[in-house]
This record gives sequence, structure tokens and C-alpha cells, in this order.
Amino acid sequence: MSAIKTLRLLMPQWQGGGNNPAYSLGARLLEWLAPKGSHPTIEVPIDPYHSTSIKKENGIIEQSALLKQLEDATTIIHQHHPQKIVVFGGDCLVEQAPISYLNQIYDGNLGVLWMDAHTDVTTPKDFQHEHAMVLGNLLGEGDPAFAEKVPVKLNPKKVMLGGLQETMAYETEVIQRLGLRHVGPKELSKSSNSVIEWIKEEQISKLFIHIDLDVLNASLFRSLLFANPYQDPKIFDGVAQGAMTIPELTRVIQDILPLTEIVGLGITEHMPWDAIHLQEMLEQIPILKE
Repeated sequence: MSAIKTLRLLMPQWQGGGNNPAYSLGARLLEWLAPKGSHPTIEVPIDPYHSTSIKKENGIIEQSALLKQLEDATTIIHQHHPQKIVVFGGDCLVEQAPISYLNQIYDGNLGVLWMDAHTDVTTPKDFQHEHAMVLGNLLGEGDPAFAEKVPVKLNPKKVMLGGLQETMAYETEVIQRLGLRHVGPKELSKSSNSVIEWIKEEQISKLFIHIDLDVLNASLFRSLLFANPYQDPKIFDGVAQGAMTIPELTRVIQDILPLTEIVGLGITEHMPWDAIHLQEMLEQIPILKE
């Protein structure tokens, strides 16, 4: 296929994020809500949700299915040879193929702004869900089965974590050992200066912005994993949650637009609970299936 400037991917992947089918509808609604641009959206094929045959392989839930879907996404990207990529997810692992490709074509100089309540540098010894390992994979750590699929690893100096409030001990160790820059929501609520300084100091001319929507405050933006109205919020005790607002996140992005070229954007972890529960209700009405 001929090259295109911007490839838009819809990847409603659910297996990497706790086997939750809500990720799929969330991805589709994100793509529907977004401006359409001048290029069509291509959907990465995802195995349908199944609750009865979940497998754990090498400590990872649905590792084989996730590796196959990573391969499919990579194939689609290479078929189109884009200069830029937008991806709508799905769990955070959907961004491995786009970031890996872009870092390769930009000679290992891609900058990555990781706007997320979590570091995503976990390993299989710490966790069983692959979406929490994607940034580690891209840095050459994380899950070895996925890290080996990254031909050019990210330069740690060109990665910045935004929106973190707290980290586990093993996450802190990775941050300190690799020297990953990070800035919390309190500082970002006042100013984008830390991000601006990082872009200037590291001379980042090409940037991928990762937005895990859980970087937002779940009491203000309700379409998040932590905000399911039919779930006891206590089950997330001890799990880091976001604290940013949509205007703050938007301002950070607007502030850096004049400084660098945005060549990639990933938006993930959208859990539109009202729409999800309404869809479940509609499924129970026979006349709608006639």
C-alpha cells in the first residue's frame, strides 16, 4: 500500500486490561467522538470477549492473544508507512505498536509524554495484566515477550511521566534507575513549565502523547475504571488514581504545540459506564433484535 501521512487506528482491545469488555465500547465511542480528519480509521481485529476460557500464560492473562493483536497492529502500520499515528483504545497496550514504529522511523529520537496515573513499567513478577507493562516494554524492560518486539527502544531521557501521584516501590526503582522525568498533577494544575523545559532540554522535535484517561479525577470525569456506579469503590483502595481536570490536561497539550511536532497520539482506558449499562439493558429487549 502507498504511504499516508496520518494513520488512525481503532483498537478495542480488552484482554490487556483485566479482561473487561467495557474497554471495547469505550474505544469505539472515543473514535466516534473524535474529529474525523482527512484519513479513514482502520480497525485492528480483536478477538471477541469471552469470560469462560481466560488463560494465563507465563504469568500474563491472554498473552498469546495479545501478542497476535500486537502483530496485527504492527502489520497494518507497516502496510501504510505513516508519518503520524493516532490510536483509540482499548487498554494501554494498544500503543506499543504505534510508539515502537514511530521511534524506529525517527531514529530513536521520539519523545513520549506519558499522561497517566500509572507508570506502566510493571513486570510479570509484579502483575498479570499486560497493559501495566507497555512503557516498560518500549524501554526494553517490562515483559520480555513483548519487549523483544521493539526493534528500537525508547531513550529514557526522552520519556516524561505526567500526572503521577504515587508509585509502588518497584515503579520508583525503575524511575530512579532509568532517570525518568516525572511531574505530578499538583504542579501541572498550575503550570506546564516542567514539560516545556523537558522538551527544550532534550531537543524533542517529534512527540507522541499518551493519554490514559485515568490521569483525570474520577469524581469529575466519570467514564473511568474507578467510577463504575455499580461497583464498590473500596476494591480500588491502594490503587493510584488520577487528579487532573480536562482543562488542565488540555492546557498542557496546547502549551507544547508550538514547541514540537506531535506525530502520535494515543487515547485509552475510556469506560463510559452509562453507555455500557444502557447497552446491556438494550440487549435484553427482544424487539430490538428482530
